[in-house]
Amino acid sequence: MIDHQALAPKQTVAELDKYIVGQADAKRFVAIALRNRWRRQQVPSPLREEIAPKNIIMIGPTGVGKTEIARRLAILAQSPFLKVEASKFTEVGYVGRDVESMVRDLVEIAINMAKNEAKQSFEGIAEAAAEDRILDVLLPPTANQSSPLSDTGPEGAGSFTMVKQEGATPAIGAAREHSTRDKIRQMLRDGKFDEREVELELTEAKSTPMVEIMGASGMEEMQSSLQDAFSKIFPRKKNKKKLKVPEAMEAVKQEEMERLVDMDKVTKEALQRTEQAGIIFLDEIDKVVSRQSGSHGPDVSREGVQRDLLPIVEGTTVSTKYGLVKTDHILFIASGAFHVSKPSDLIPEMQGRFPIRVELQPLGKEEFIRILTEPENALTKQYTALLATEGITLSFEAEAIEEMAKIAVEVNERIEEIGARRLHTVLERVLDELSFDATEREESHFTVTADYVRAQLADVVRDQDLSRYIL
Repeated sequence: MIDHQALAPKQTVAELDKYIVGQADAKRFVAIALRNRWRRQQVPSPLREEIAPKNIIMIGPTGVGKTEIARRLAILAQSPFLKVEASKFTEVGYVGRDVESMVRDLVEIAINMAKNEAKQSFEGIAEAAAEDRILDVLLPPTANQSSPLSDTGPEGAGSFTMVKQEGATPAIGAAREHSTRDKIRQMLRDGKFDEREVELELTEAKSTPMVEIMGASGMEEMQSSLQDAFSKIFPRKKNKKKLKVPEAMEAVKQEEMERLVDMDKVTKEALQRTEQAGIIFLDEIDKVVSRQSGSHGPDVSREGVQRDLLPIVEGTTVSTKYGLVKTDHILFIASGAFHVSKPSDLIPEMQGRFPIRVELQPLGKEEFIRILTEPENALTKQYTALLATEGITLSFEAEAIEEMAKIAVEVNERIEEIGARRLHTVLERVLDELSFDATEREESHFTVTADYVRAQLADVVRDQDLSRYIL
């Protein structure tokens, strides 16, 4: 299984802290959930199969870090991760996607992960094979052993021919060719041929006719099966392409890695990883909650969605084109704002499958200041890196960051609470003029001050109607 799941809960929280500010309770619960997966693997059978994951519901307004916590957890654990909106599913028989499609999508993600890892394990072998194929083009092996390389071939400096020498014995010729090949190999590695073009025969990517079936649930699986059937009927073609040597090396290397991968092994690994380490993030779960019991109309459909989701969350077997997948040990993390409903409004069976509930706190000015400066992917760091590409060194005064955080809080309170996402709009507005003029500016340094922030946002903050549209 995946070693990353062996991280201690404190280590997991420390890793999450690098990207997410605050929300200590939510981080704590997901860290425990991740560790429990590792613990379950250490438990002997048959008890191991009986231990179900403790699914989590995150409650909190938009923009406080619910999705980011789940996404970062999946990256940390190297687990197949799928984010899906619960509201996209409807009752079977109505227009909408089959709920089982999310498991199939998760399997596809796992297949890609396992395939990429398998390809990386063959990178060295593929690189050596690619080098040999390029050398065969640069220096074609000859039946009659020849002498050193000459660049006065039919195409001048762009091609190579062998200078024939009379009386050379086969052994001497072979030795010379081997020596020449080694010289060319070293020149290739030193980048001496980077500007040369070579002609290669490469296998095209799968060119399968597009088949799309619109219909009720279950049709997606049929569509996928038809695509696979067509891919076998229409084999891959080989095309000759002219590429520069570095591009040719990369193309051949990718082709060689693809050829070396054992897809049966990849599929087996991916199915196991989906079942034992998969994470499905069910966003907007509150949108499928009935507002009151015994209701009619849309609420009936909302409850129907819950009943459709229930078997997947409880544990069932889903048929995919790669094989059967059991969902018993997939970790489900649901989230919702629950403004007009509450988790207890979920149907009782669904509540039972989400035993852990954690409330995420709204973000204030202090949290916004930290979000703008502390994380490894902080917005200020992103904009600094972007403008550095134009030769501009961007810096932010502490008072400027405080002012942006303060304005973001005010706009959130006055218009609509969208959490940290408000910082994107505020910062984009503040740096709008600089971003537009960056290519023509003569100054190489620019410092964002509190006065500059206020000047850029003065009209927006003053005019509430305008701020509705801009911020």
